[in-house]
Amino acid sequence: MRVGVDVSPLIQTRAGTARHVRGLVGELRGRHALELELLSFGGPGRLSSVARDAGWYPLALRRTQGLDVLHCTTFRGPARARSPAVLTVHDLAILRWPEAFPRWHRLYGGAGLRRVLHAADAIVAVSEFTKGEVVDLVGVPPERIRVIPNGVDPVFTGGGASLERYVLAVGTLEPRKNLARTAEAATLAGFDLRVVGARGWGGVDAPGWTGDAPDSELADLYRGATCLVYASLYEGFGLPVLEAMACGTPVVTSRGTAMEEVAGGAAVLVDPLAAESIAAGIREASERSAELVELGRERASEFTWERAADEVESLWRELA
Repeated sequence: MRVGVDVSPLIQTRAGTARHVRGLVGELRGRHALELELLSFGGPGRLSSVARDAGWYPLALRRTQGLDVLHCTTFRGPARARSPAVLTVHDLAILRWPEAFPRWHRLYGGAGLRRVLHAADAIVAVSEFTKGEVVDLVGVPPERIRVIPNGVDPVFTGGGASLERYVLAVGTLEPRKNLARTAEAATLAGFDLRVVGARGWGGVDAPGWTGDAPDSELADLYRGATCLVYASLYEGFGLPVLEAMACGTPVVTSRGTAMEEVAGGAAVLVDPLAAESIAAGIREASERSAELVELGRERASEFTWERAADEVESLWRELA
């Protein structure tokens, strides 16, 4: 079976979508009777991003021949393809929080996203939460959506803790990451804050921001933190929650979101709209550290790229 896989996120970002592509493709490569054709276009800049959205996804991918299945690893893809098409949806923040995105992303979200999702032969949602968003916001029938959660990269497993007096936040600097309240909460709880992630958009700054970091350094930062605070206002999954748990770091995250689903009872849940609630969560995570470390490691072990790849390959074979 020959499958074309869009790997463009690898040249655009180091964040969640790139982690998803890297983990999935790494596990699927070399599997018996499975030939992957890795597809991408352009570079990391804004012009390349516009060219991909305006031309490559709707036109060039549509003409790709000789594939048994085409898998687009984000919600960008052709409205019609010569092969059965699968799209992965990581979140629908562009529809739920359009004001938090740059103008071009808002235009694409309004003009092309719904058409592409309705045209796909199957949709992969990374969580039940995201599946619900696709049904509610786009109107795709639930039976066309397969929930396949992300895995955790092995670099984040094992290793001993090196407890310091800081709390860690991980994510691109953008409005929905809620970093201003996270910073206020860390101060209220009496901890220093370190923030790791790429510069984003929306004019967001954060005290304690150290820039992006390679995974090996990020794993050490997880292990050294009193807890991870992931109080985002909206996510479709929330990989840092599992990465921190796999590293043996207690997690504080937002109640009533995809992160609550992913955490599965192994994190302290807070109201992301209240700095006082986040601060209380930090104090609770510090006090319950040993318990949360054990619960978190057990929960993170349930999410592997091997399992995700098995389910994706099964879906491909159903469509081919």
